[in-house]
Amino acid sequence: MSSSDLITIPARHGKALVLRAGQAVKLINTHGTQVVDFWAWKLDALDEFMSMEATRVWNQRLNPRVGDTLVTNYRNPIITIVEDTSPGVHDSFMAACDRQRYERLNVAEYHRNCFDNMIEAVRELGYEIPHPTLASLNVFMNIAVLPDGALDTLPTVTSPGEYIIFRADMDCIVAFSACPQDIVKIQGQDDNTPKNAHCCVMHSGFPDLEGTKPWVPAT
Repeated sequence: MSSSDLITIPARHGKALVLRAGQAVKLINTHGTQVVDFWAWKLDALDEFMSMEATRVWNQRLNPRVGDTLVTNYRNPIITIVEDTSPGVHDSFMAACDRQRYERLNVAEYHRNCFDNMIEAVRELGYEIPHPTLASLNVFMNIAVLPDGALDTLPTVTSPGEYIIFRADMDCIVAFSACPQDIVKIQGQDDNTPKNAHCCVMHSGFPDLEGTKPWVPAT
């Protein structure tokens, strides 16, 4: 992979790509500090999209790890995580930030946000999402579940250059947002400043993992 293959996900903005089944996308935490929100939709039917709720049922896990398949709201495999050089700390249950989130954080003026980033990025490809969702996979986001069930929001623990690879299990659109959050301390540096991330499409050279099958109770 050369530097010319890298696609910049600008700090506070989004980027969307078309992936064909069997291709993969490598998401690189270039500075090691950036949370990146991630969505995916079936290419020829955008009302079918990657669902965090259905994925948790499929894998019986709060947050996915290498080998886990992410499924749609129709419970079809859409993405499988095939490699992850980061500590594997990701989040599947915090909502993406949106305009209303920043209003409730007492931000008076418009604040860039992951929800709008996602819509803008997909529009740049010429598509319109019919039912946009706040339920993203928050890659590199560090949310700890405490013994009493409370959530503890912590900075990222990823090192510069660490990456995760997502393989497409169907033709799909994927969107990333380099999260603009600069109030709640989720970015992994003292000044909580959003940074660029990078991604690239891969046609080969990634692990050939089967992915997970739907969980069923033991009989």
